[in-house]
Amino acid sequence: MMTRRDAAIALDIPMEMAKRHGIAPRMSEKEFAELNANPPAWLVQSRANRKAGARPVWVHLTCIVCGQDEYERPKKWWPNFDFVHCAIHSPAQLPALDSGKTRVEYQDISARMFGIVDEDGN
Repeated sequence: MMTRRDAAIALDIPMEMAKRHGIAPRMSEKEFAELNANPPAWLVQSRANRKAGARPVWVHLTCIVCGQDEYERPKKWWPNFDFVHCAIHSPAQLPALDSGKTRVEYQDISARMFGIVDEDGN
């Protein structure tokens, strides 16, 4: 069984669109395969409207320390993260900061993850 969120991620559509177009809260893998293989008009149109190089609908976040992963909708304010990590990890567990760089941490980019950008120091 897949959740609606799992289906939205796999179809690369927002959750709001999945709800609006009646994707069930739970569906079987077979039902999903049928939906994906024979998409309704709204899904065909959504795929056709995708612009190359546009911000993705979902991003895959993987903790640099433990490998825990999750999918999240990227926010407009997100920079390009050098890496992400689970909120439970201490700074000592993160990769070493290169000489001349300054580390900036973006907290709560998801339910469990922080984003890291190592910027050139000034």
